[in-house]
Amino acid sequence: MTDPLDRISVDPNICGGKPCIRGTRIWVSLILDFLASGESEGEIIALYPQLTREDVRAALAYGAEVAREHIVPVPLTAAE
Repeated sequence: MTDPLDRISVDPNICGGKPCIRGTRIWVSLILDFLASGESEGEIIALYPQLTREDVRAALAYGAEVAREHIVPVPLTAAE
């Protein structure tokens, strides 16, 4: 099995160095935003037919890896 992150490319000459699906100019963050807003994998692929299911999963894997390495402050809530 290949590493899903092999499907991600970061090139300072493409999209300002934002992580993209390899061979496209589709940002990983765009795919993650679609998923976070409730779009399904199939709906994303319908919008961007050059993507595959493996590309969407690679975007998720990249997001998970970034979350392990980078803390984004979020407001604390009181325990209910």
